[in-house]
Amino acid sequence: DAIIYGLVRDMGGSVSAEHGIGTLKKQWLGHARSEPEIALMRTLKAALDPDHLLNPGKVV
Repeated sequence: DAIIYGLVRDMGGSVSAEHGIGTLKKQWLGHARSEPEIALMRTLKAALDPDHLLNPGKVV
């Protein structure tokens, strides 16, 4: 994983899947998304799910 996600980061790419990065690979999210992108994800999640009812305990 470290090699693949390192290459993804170094080449400015991203990992895409219909279900997102998943909980098993959430440690690699920063390799595929920038801090501003992750902050935006958190902002959207907070706006759409302020009571944390949808997918509690997931990545963002």
